[in-house]
Amino acid sequence: MRIRRQFTLEGHSPYEGIVFRSTSSEIRNPDGSVVFAQDGIEVPESWSQVAADVLAQKYFRKAGVPRVLNPVPEEGVPSFLWRKEAASADTGGERSAKQVFDRLAGTWTYWGWKGGYFDSEADAQAFHDELCHMLATQKCAPNSPQWFNTGLYWAYGIDGPGQGHYYVDHKTGRLTRSASAYEHPQPHACFIQSVKDDLVNDGGIMDLWTREARLFKYGSGTGTNFSSLRGAEERLSGGGKSSGLMSFLKIGDRAAGAIKSGGTTRRAAKMVIVDIDHPDIEDFIEWKVIEEQKVAAMVAGSQLAERHLKAVLKACVNCEGSNGDCFDAAKNPALRREIRAARKSMIPDNYIERVISFARQGFRDIEFRTYDTDWDSDAYASVSGQNSNNSVRVTDAFLQAVKDDADWNLTWRGTGTVARTVRARDLWQKISHAAWACADPGIQFHTTINDWHTCPAGGEIRASNPCSEYMFLDDTACNLASLNLMAFRKADPASGSAAAGHQKTSFDVPAFEHAVRLWTMVLEISVMMAQFPSREIAQLSYDYRTLGLGFANIGGLLMSAGIAYDSREGRAIAGAIAALMTGTSYAASAEMARELGPFPEYAANRDAMLRVIRNHRRAAHGETSGYENLSTPPVPLDLAALPDNPLSGSALAEAAKRAWDDALSRGQEFGFRNAQASVIAPTGTIGLVMDCDTTGVEPDFALVKFKTLAGGGYFKIINRCVPEALAALGYGQTEIDAIVAHAVGHGTLEDFRGRINYDALRAKGFGDAEIGAVEAALESAFDIRFVFNKWTLGAEFCTEVLKFDTRTLDAPDFDMLKALGFSKADIDAANLHVCGAMTLEGAPFLKEQHLPVFDCANPCGRIGKRALSVESHIHMMAAVQPFISGAISKTINMAGSASLADCGEAYMLSWRLGLKANALYRDGSKLSQPLSSQVFAIADEEEDEAEAPLAALPAVQQPPSHQTVVTERIVERVIEKFRKSERERLPHRRKSYTQKAIVGGHKVYLHTGEYEDGRLGEIFIDMHKEGAAFRSLMNNFAIAISVGLQYGVPLEEFVDAFTFTRFEPAGLVIGNDSIKNATSVLDYIFRELGVSYLGRTDLAHVVPASDEDLGDKGDGAPARTEVAIAKVASTGYLRGRVTQMSVVRGGAAPKMVHDEDHLHHDMLADNDIEDDMDDAPDDGPLDLSEIRAGVESSIASPVAIQVASLEVALQAGTRESGSRDNRARRAAEARMKGFEGDSCGSCGNFTLVRNGTCMKCNTCGSTSGCS
Repeated sequence: MRIRRQFTLEGHSPYEGIVFRSTSSEIRNPDGSVVFAQDGIEVPESWSQVAADVLAQKYFRKAGVPRVLNPVPEEGVPSFLWRKEAASADTGGERSAKQVFDRLAGTWTYWGWKGGYFDSEADAQAFHDELCHMLATQKCAPNSPQWFNTGLYWAYGIDGPGQGHYYVDHKTGRLTRSASAYEHPQPHACFIQSVKDDLVNDGGIMDLWTREARLFKYGSGTGTNFSSLRGAEERLSGGGKSSGLMSFLKIGDRAAGAIKSGGTTRRAAKMVIVDIDHPDIEDFIEWKVIEEQKVAAMVAGSQLAERHLKAVLKACVNCEGSNGDCFDAAKNPALRREIRAARKSMIPDNYIERVISFARQGFRDIEFRTYDTDWDSDAYASVSGQNSNNSVRVTDAFLQAVKDDADWNLTWRGTGTVARTVRARDLWQKISHAAWACADPGIQFHTTINDWHTCPAGGEIRASNPCSEYMFLDDTACNLASLNLMAFRKADPASGSAAAGHQKTSFDVPAFEHAVRLWTMVLEISVMMAQFPSREIAQLSYDYRTLGLGFANIGGLLMSAGIAYDSREGRAIAGAIAALMTGTSYAASAEMARELGPFPEYAANRDAMLRVIRNHRRAAHGETSGYENLSTPPVPLDLAALPDNPLSGSALAEAAKRAWDDALSRGQEFGFRNAQASVIAPTGTIGLVMDCDTTGVEPDFALVKFKTLAGGGYFKIINRCVPEALAALGYGQTEIDAIVAHAVGHGTLEDFRGRINYDALRAKGFGDAEIGAVEAALESAFDIRFVFNKWTLGAEFCTEVLKFDTRTLDAPDFDMLKALGFSKADIDAANLHVCGAMTLEGAPFLKEQHLPVFDCANPCGRIGKRALSVESHIHMMAAVQPFISGAISKTINMAGSASLADCGEAYMLSWRLGLKANALYRDGSKLSQPLSSQVFAIADEEEDEAEAPLAALPAVQQPPSHQTVVTERIVERVIEKFRKSERERLPHRRKSYTQKAIVGGHKVYLHTGEYEDGRLGEIFIDMHKEGAAFRSLMNNFAIAISVGLQYGVPLEEFVDAFTFTRFEPAGLVIGNDSIKNATSVLDYIFRELGVSYLGRTDLAHVVPASDEDLGDKGDGAPARTEVAIAKVASTGYLRGRVTQMSVVRGGAAPKMVHDEDHLHHDMLADNDIEDDMDDAPDDGPLDLSEIRAGVESSIASPVAIQVASLEVALQAGTRESGSRDNRARRAAEARMKGFEGDSCGSCGNFTLVRNGTCMKCNTCGSTSGCS
C-alpha cells in the first residue's frame, strides 16, 4: 500500500517543528504523600501537565530499558526497522515521550513490513513518521495496553518466559503457543470470553478465572455472558442440583478484586452479562442493590455495636460494688440499662455476654472495628459484586411483553423448558429500581445488536467488553484507538477572523480521512502481531480481525464552534463525523483486502456483511426507509442541518456519503479485511494524554477547569472552548472578558462594591500589608474563605489585632469572615466576584439563546441550574450509533430527583431510537457517593435562618458575642502567663487520656494528666519492650517535661523544641488517627501533644475531627456550659472540641423545641443523664449540677440546643466521624468543581469524572475501563 505524507516531510524528523520541554511529574495523595514522582522527563511543549503526568506515571516503562542499545540486523528488513537489544547490563526507565512514540510507531511499522502492508521502504518510513507526528501532536492515541506492552521487545529487547498466550502465525496461518512474553505483545484492550457450563475443564467456569487473570495482568478488560450456567436448583447430570449462577459470579468477583488490588498497571475491568430469560435473573438484577444494603447495615451496625458494647464494658468497669456484683445485671443498675439499650439496638446477646466476660477478666477497653461508606473501604471490599459492570441482555420480544403487560418465561439452561413465569413489567420494574438505586445493571438490546451483526454465520453476538462498546462474537478481541477531533480543526482563511480576533476554524476533512486510513492500518497490523490469552481467542481474532477505531472530544468541538450539544445541528455534526470515520475505515479495510485478502471468515458472511454496509450507507445518505432486515430503524444523518454549519457541514456530509459509497463498492469487489471497524470508547486515560476536554460522545462536565502545575498545586482556568465559542457567536473581546470573569472570577476585591471590600477590612484592623497578602492569594483561590486565615495574614495579626485565640484560628472549620461579622450573603457575593460562578448563567452580555451552547452534563458551580437533559444524551447517541460497527460506551446522567419511571423510560427511549446499549447514573444513587452540594447548601440556609430569632431575644438571653468570648479567652491566657512563678501541682484526682501507637514497629503508650481547666500538666511514656536503660531514660524524660509544665514552661516551647528531632525508632505510625509518620519517638509524642492540646493541625497528617456541624463557639450554648464540660472531659482526648459535649437533661424535650426528630431519641436511654455519664472517664463520680445549669440556661433558644451524648465524643467513633466530615467537605468542594465527589482508588484525589460507563481520575489517569 502507498502511504502519502500529510503532516511530515520526507527526509525530515517527524518531530520537526514540535518544541519539547523538560519537566517533572509528581502526583500526590490528598494528605501530601507522593504517589509518583519523576524528574527530568521530556514531553512536547504543548502538552498540559496532566498529560505529562499520565504519560510518565502510566505509560513510561519504569525499568529494564537499556541505556545503550545495539541493532539486530534482520534480512529483508530496512535498517531503520531493525529491532534493538541491550549493549550492556546498565538499565533504567523511559524518560522521553519520543522514546515511547518511537517504540510504538517503530513496532507497528516493523510488523507492517513483515506482513507486506507497504509497497516500498519509503512508504514504511512515511507511515512511521506520520504516526510519530500524530502521537506527539495528540491527534490520536491507541488504547492503554499498546502503551504498556507494544515495542518492549522490538525497541529494548525486554522479554520474559511465555505466559500461556497464543498467536496465529501470519505466514503459515498456524495457531502457535507463545514462547515469549513480549515478542508478540498483547495490545488488545477489549475481550469477550465464553464460559461453558462446566466446572473445571477447559472453557469452563474455573478456567475462565485463569483466562481473566491473564488479561488483567496485562491491563486489558473482559466481558462474558454467563447465561449458559445453570440456575439455582436446576438438575445436574449426576442427579444433584446446581448451586446457581450467583454462587459462581461471586467467585469471579473476588478473583477480579484481588487482581485489581495487586496489579501494577491498572485495576481489573470486567463485564458480567445475563440474559433476561435466565432463571436467576431476578437475583442478578438485585445483586448490587442488596450488596450495597449490606454495606449500609455494616456501617450503621458497626457504629452501634461499638457504642453499646463499650457502654456495657464501662458499666462493668466503673461499678463501685463488689467484683461479682459489678458483672451481674440484677445487682448493677447501670449494666442493666446498658444491656437493655444494646438489645433495643439489636446487638447480639452473645456479644453482650462476651463483653461482660471480657470485663470480668480485668480488661478495661475493647476494640470493635467500625466501617464507612467509602467505595474503597473494607465494607465494600467485604461484599460481592463490586468489581464488575453488570448488564442485562433484553430482546425485542421481552420489551414488547413489557409494553403489552404480558407474562415472561424464565427457562432452564439444560432443557430449555420453562422454569417459571413472571410478569414482564415486574421484571422491568426491578431493572428500573436497581438502576435507580445503584446504577447497575445496564441494558444491552440483543435484537438490535444482532440486526447489525456482520458475521451471523459465526453465531449470535451475546456479550460485550466491560465498557459496552465492543460487541461481537464470544472469544474475540478488539484493540482500540481514538482520534482527537479538536486536533483536526484548521484555520479558515476564507472567513477572515471572528469578532474577538479569534480566527474561525473548520473541520479538516482531508486530514481526518488520512488519519483514519493510517490508524485503521495500525489496528489491523496490531491484530497480526498480537498474542492472546487462549487458543480460541487467538484463532477467532485472526479469523475476524475486528478493529475499534473511535473518536473523542465531540463535546469540545461543538462548544468551540458555538454549537449546542443538545441541538439538531450538534447531532448532525456528530453523526456526520462518525459516518465519515467508519466509512473511510471500511474503505481502507477493503483496500487492504485487495492487497492481502479479506478476513478468513468473510466468505461465509459476505451477504450479511454487505447488507449491514448497505444499511450504514442508507443512513449516511439520510434515507428514512428501505433498510434491510432491521427490527428498529436507525436515526439517519440529518443532512438538512449541515449546509450552513461552521464546521464545514456540507463538506462533511459529502465526504461521509462518498466514504460509504467507496466502502460498499470496494467491499463488493474485494471484500473486507476486518469484520468490524469502529466503536466509541470512553477514551479515559488516553483522553487525558491527548488533553481532550471531553471523551467519547460525552459533553463537557465543567466550564471552569483546575489545571495541575508542575510540582503540585493547581490554577483555575476557563474551559478553552468557552472563549472560542463566544467568538464564534459574535461576541467582542470586551464582552468575552466580562463573561469569562463572571465564570472564573476577578481574582481581586479591588473595586468590589459589596460589603466585603478593602475599606470594610481596614475598619476591622487590616493594614496595607494584610490587604496585600490577601490580594496576592485571591488570584488562585477557589473560595475566599480559604484566603482569610492565619497562614495568609500571620498568626500575630490574627491574635493581636483581630483578637482570635490560637485554638480558634487552628480549627479546620474556622470561618474568619463569618467571625468578623459578615453574613453568608456577604460572603457569597464576594465569592461570586472574586472566585467566579463557575458557570455562565447570569453572566453579563451573554444572550439567553446562547446559554444552551454552554450546557454541561451536570449543573456547573455553586449557582448553576442548567444541565443537559436525559433525552439530549440519548438523542446524541442515536445520531451516532447508525455509523458505528460496535456500540457507544456512555452513561446517561440523571438528576437525583429522577424517579424509577424516569429510568425505565430512558431505557425504552434508547430502544426505540436504535441504540445497542445504555447505562444510567442517577446523582446520589451510589451509597459511596457523598451527598450533593445542594444538601450542604440547604443546611447552610437553615443555619442562617436559625440565627434570625437570636436578635429578637432579650439581651440577657442572648449568647455572648464573638468579641466577648474572645476577650474572655485572651484574659485567660494573659493571667496564665503571670501566675506560673511557682510550681502548680495537679489535683490528686485528675482527667487524662491514653494514646497507644506503634512508631517504626515499636509500641509507645502516652499517658497525660490535666488540670481542671484542661491544661496539660504531666505526661508518662511507656515503651515496655525497649530494654531497661532506654525505658528508664524515657520515663525520666517524661518526668522532666512534667516538672517543666508545672513550673510554667509553655507546652508550645516543648512542641517547637522536640518536633522534627530525628533518631531511631522512627517511621510509620500505626494506631494514631492524625499522625502517620514520625522522625523519632519524641517527634511523635510532641506532634500528638501539639495536635491534642494546642490545636496544631499543621503537625497532623490527617486533620482531626471538628465541631463544624454543631456551630461556632459563642453561637450555641453559653460559655459556662463549655466550662462545666471542661471539668469532666479530657481536653487532650477531645482535642479541644468541648462544644460537642452538651447534654440534654432527663428524657424530656426542651419546651421550645417542636421537631422531636432533632433530638435523636434513639441515642438516649430511659434515664438519659445517668446513662450518658456511664460513658464518662472512669476516675470518679461526676458533679452534673453545673452542666444541668448550663443547659437549662440555654434552652430558651432553639439554636443553642446541641443534642450529642457524651459517648459521641468519648468513643473511638468520634475520630471516624471527624474523618467523614473532612471527607464530606472535600467531596462537596470536588462536586462544585464538576467532579463526582468520590476519591480515586489509586491516588486518593477527589477528581473522578464519569467516563462512558466507567470512571476516570483527572489527576493520575486511572480508569475503571479499558482505554
